[in-house]
Amino acid sequence: MGLSIISFTEKGKQLSGRIAKLLDKELEVKLYTKCKAGIKDGTPSEILFVKTSVGDWARERMQERTALLFIGACGIAVRAVAPSITDKLRDAPVLVMDEQGKYVIPILSGHIGGANGLANLIADKTGAEAVITTATDINKKFAVDMFAKRNSLYITNKDGIVKVSSKVLAGKEVTISIEPGHETTCKEKGVQIVPYPPAGFVDVVVTSEDDVFEASIVLKPREYVIGIGCKRGKNVNEIDAFISKTISQMGISIMQIFALSSISQKRNEQGLLEWCDRKGIAFFTYTAEELREVNGNFTGSAFVKGHVGVDNVCERAAVKHCGRNGKLLVPKIAENGMTIAVAKREWKVCFDGK
Repeated sequence: MGLSIISFTEKGKQLSGRIAKLLDKELEVKLYTKCKAGIKDGTPSEILFVKTSVGDWARERMQERTALLFIGACGIAVRAVAPSITDKLRDAPVLVMDEQGKYVIPILSGHIGGANGLANLIADKTGAEAVITTATDINKKFAVDMFAKRNSLYITNKDGIVKVSSKVLAGKEVTISIEPGHETTCKEKGVQIVPYPPAGFVDVVVTSEDDVFEASIVLKPREYVIGIGCKRGKNVNEIDAFISKTISQMGISIMQIFALSSISQKRNEQGLLEWCDRKGIAFFTYTAEELREVNGNFTGSAFVKGHVGVDNVCERAAVKHCGRNGKLLVPKIAENGMTIAVAKREWKVCFDGK
């Protein structure tokens, strides 16, 4: 995810430029401003002047799923993003920083969106103080939504987040039941692992199965990696239609997709990048040499090898990103200048960020 910074004063512009340089290796940073001083029409500049309203600017950035950093008053940020807020699990992270660079405050999507982590990163780079207000963080308690994000699990019922967090903050023990073969040792304070399937009510269930459980919240793994190859210029709607049809035939949902994977020549393919932005799915690419090293029986093509240096892109890319013991489930499917393959990765939960 990239970061879009908007400033409103000359001092804010200078701070935004400093932040962009400090974060250059971690994030793609784009700079915007409502302060026109020093910016000439038609002259290239690293800072783009925003001619529309701040609200329109914020809506466009949130639709792109980029993180937003306002260098200015909290009130400006709140009014700008309020009309575009939709879903706790999908909203883009939004932060505010004063123009003197003393404080950085995450105000939206602190856990799932990563605003808290981004605030800490900016604070670490700039010397500012991150002002974190989420209760589980300031009390150093187990946060079920952060646990889900860290383990690439999706939340099936977001209302359960409040139920589990309220219990944690009340000092009560939280019970978690994890599908066998995917659990690890838990040293998290206030968390008790119980047998799977649970015999009765449990606070959290982590499973890939479709059984109905009596639980506050059910977390499911993002198990599948889509490998893709395509001709240059394929638009996002063509890509979306092909992927949607393929996973629908498999009986899986978009929420179960862990990543999209391809060859390095496609790292800037606009249709693929836009699809990933829309769906909130990470996009990874590998060199031809890295793909050739993947072990397995793949659908080879001399034509493909002659063009990109490896006999198959989609199958190898899917298995490659699964890591150890990834399994190819759907071999190459070709349609309208695109190829898709789907692999399944092994998953395991961890606690304490380890």
